[in-house]
Amino acid sequence: MRRSLGAWPLLIFFAVVFGIPAIALVAGAFTAQGRPSLGNLSQSLQGGYLNAMLGSIKLSGVVAVLGAILGTFLAQAVVTSRLREAVLTASGVLANFGGVPLAFFWIATLGNSGVVSGLIGLPSGSLYTFWGLVIVYMYFSIPLMVLVMAPALDGLRPQWREAAANSGASSWHYWRYVGIPVLTPAMLGGVVLLFGSAFSAFATANAMVGTVVPLVTLKIASALTGDVLIGYENIALALSLDMVVVAGLVMAIYLPLQRRSTRWLR
Repeated sequence: MRRSLGAWPLLIFFAVVFGIPAIALVAGAFTAQGRPSLGNLSQSLQGGYLNAMLGSIKLSGVVAVLGAILGTFLAQAVVTSRLREAVLTASGVLANFGGVPLAFFWIATLGNSGVVSGLIGLPSGSLYTFWGLVIVYMYFSIPLMVLVMAPALDGLRPQWREAAANSGASSWHYWRYVGIPVLTPAMLGGVVLLFGSAFSAFATANAMVGTVVPLVTLKIASALTGDVLIGYENIALALSLDMVVVAGLVMAIYLPLQRRSTRWLR
């Protein structure tokens, strides 16, 4: 009884912080001109709104896959090196370095008047494109993946590699049948984490590309602030609900794969 009572403050906190905004979000998404309506959701899946949603999904997917691959290789390279602690510390800092400062860092480096762009002859405007935004997002995605994969790589016991070598298995066979199955849950979790981080990012993209690259977070901001669209607040809520659905679908795909991969560890 005492244990259950101890959980009530946490439950109340979550109900206030997450429950009330969620109710307001759903209510606003299904309300138009003071009446229940599906018009907001219908409009959020048409025209420029749909292009922005697809653009965010594409950007997040590319960042998640590339960040997971490069981050895993980097984690493997540093996990047994003398630079391990330094790299992990730097990764912890860089994984949380985003927003306007990150955009300014890249604009000052590779922007139209950047220090490095003039030296290497980078074409004007290359940074303010889809792939330029991918490169910028990788700046915090790769360190985040390193932090996710380092503990998983520590879980690979040296005895497993020795047993595989004594059995005549090559390095490829070891990774194919031992290493990769063990690391799969952590890698899947990292991909989902990177996808969510890129999918919800706003300040960096807003400072860098504005409306050049269509992203759903930028559409939501424009609708809520009224800078471009006036009276479209409920459509912004509908777009936010669409983002929640996309995140839910990603988790629905991830969880069965994660459970299936963890069977190997039992």
